[in-house]
Amino acid sequence: MASASAMCAMEIELNINGQNRRLDVAPGVTLLEALRDYAGLTGTKYGCGEGQCGACTVLIDGRAARSCILSAASRAGRKIVTIEGLAAGQALHPVQQAFLDHAAFQCGFCTPGMILGAVALLNQDPNPTASRIREELQGHICRCGAYPRIVDAVRAAASEKAAASERKVSRRG
Repeated sequence: MASASAMCAMEIELNINGQNRRLDVAPGVTLLEALRDYAGLTGTKYGCGEGQCGACTVLIDGRAARSCILSAASRAGRKIVTIEGLAAGQALHPVQQAFLDHAAFQCGFCTPGMILGAVALLNQDPNPTASRIREELQGHICRCGAYPRIVDAVRAAASEKAAASERKVSRRG
């Protein structure tokens, strides 16, 4: 006999990391639970469960969102990007590479949320000041205290993205 939760499952379709995925989820499942427990994408972390720590941050239509407080079903039709979908094949996203280059992590638990928060910031402001970076990432908690290296990494990623953009323009001209 099927469990009560299996009998109440509902099918939703989410666009995750560029792929449409059909998931049979229990009603009321958060986006975080859908990603981790149903889609097997465990890079998005469960932290506080209240949207306060930033560990569960994903991109939804290019903007940072706390997946632990969002209903999975309500995100159907939106483009969701997790840390697993950020790299282009083997090439890391500039923010991921900058975090490595600047050792902007210790335990790594907050890193996926920090990286996605930084990507969202750079989508809005390609050349943020250190003050703006600190302000935008203020709601992301890093228990190891790697904040100065995180700010350095985001600034380096912004510089790399600007340089790559200039290289692309100069090749065309």
